[in-house]
Amino acid sequence: MFTAQATLDSQANPHYPLSGITVIDLSHVYNGPYATFLMAMAGATVIKVEPFEGEHLRSRGDMGGADLPFAMLNSNKKPVTLNLKAEKGKQLFREMAARADILVENFAPGVMDRLGIGAKDLHKINPRLIYGSSSGYGKDGPYRDYPAMDLVMQAMCGVINSTGFPDQPPVKSGAAICDFMAGIHLYAAIMTALYERERTGKGRVVEVSMQDATYCSLASNLGMLNARGDAAPERTGNRHGGLGVSPYNVYPAMDGYVVLNAPGDHHFRSILDVMGRSDLKEDPRFLTRSSRVVNFQAVDELIENWTRTLGKDEIARRMLAAKVPCAPVRNLKEVMNDENMHARGSLQRIEHPLLGRLVLPHSPLVFEGTPRRPIEPSLPLGAGNDEIFGHWLGHSEEELEGLKAEGVIGHTAEELAVKAQVI
Repeated sequence: MFTAQATLDSQANPHYPLSGITVIDLSHVYNGPYATFLMAMAGATVIKVEPFEGEHLRSRGDMGGADLPFAMLNSNKKPVTLNLKAEKGKQLFREMAARADILVENFAPGVMDRLGIGAKDLHKINPRLIYGSSSGYGKDGPYRDYPAMDLVMQAMCGVINSTGFPDQPPVKSGAAICDFMAGIHLYAAIMTALYERERTGKGRVVEVSMQDATYCSLASNLGMLNARGDAAPERTGNRHGGLGVSPYNVYPAMDGYVVLNAPGDHHFRSILDVMGRSDLKEDPRFLTRSSRVVNFQAVDELIENWTRTLGKDEIARRMLAAKVPCAPVRNLKEVMNDENMHARGSLQRIEHPLLGRLVLPHSPLVFEGTPRRPIEPSLPLGAGNDEIFGHWLGHSEEELEGLKAEGVIGHTAEELAVKAQVI
């Protein structure tokens, strides 16, 4: 064993907001990994702890579709494999927790406590540790033990019933909205606790439920329900969720669709100018937002008759020149190649050692005066074992080999490949 604890991140840049902060990431799939991805791109050293078979999202790669999401959410992390059911595995984990600043997990409530490495146990070792957790419904309440995934949470939160057209069945959101809303809030909770620790010297437990994190995103729909009661439609299609703005819709173009929104009366007057219908500016049906909402069908018919005559990009060009909120409805390939996001560095093209040429996102959090942290591609399962358990925790090569033989830490992907060739 080394005589002194080694520095984990020798290339820590003091200009990154979270440089010098060490995070233990036990989370899986989307919400927890997104929170820790934001931490990593803000400069934190994130150690991703996985079971020998890999976390759930990594193991979905064999179905042909999860490889990219895993790469998106696990850039700049150091993956290790650890058997948390073995006593020696728990002891290694405690050694890590004693040196860490933040721990993140999104297991079902109670799992970590049953393993003997819950928040109370770890705070005895490291009272400065910030312990962040996320679950579907939270640690208390009658739904505490219900299983939760994004689809289930969309149903329970009202997202699915609010999505779709009034005369059609409800539809799930195309985006994993509940997972990522929870991940964003989890990051916020942990950063708030980190700020508090700077003043008090003490860590704390923070938690975020997917249900709580999603509720406010339905503000427009909730407002309409509050105002109209049972008369409020459950779904409004592509119109405003509270039916409080018109025009606000998706309109057909010659080659696709375009969205138009007129939050202010001056916006609608500009729309009329662009369409060559300035003669309608004094029409009582269209004069104010309230009158347009009452006559939304006439508004939509007027606009649709015009948008059908042009391409979606040309419509957007003309409307944006007049400062009207407008955009073509783009497919994912178009979005992945968005010139604005690439120019800002929000999306970047990299060579991934396993997946080849990829477009990967950077963090949406921009810290002015500090260049974006370079994206380091997600690593194979267990790639950080020697660095974390050996260099950082100080265990010798002999000890590591013994731990591998005992099934406490896993073999790296390279070691497994070598073994397979030998066999």
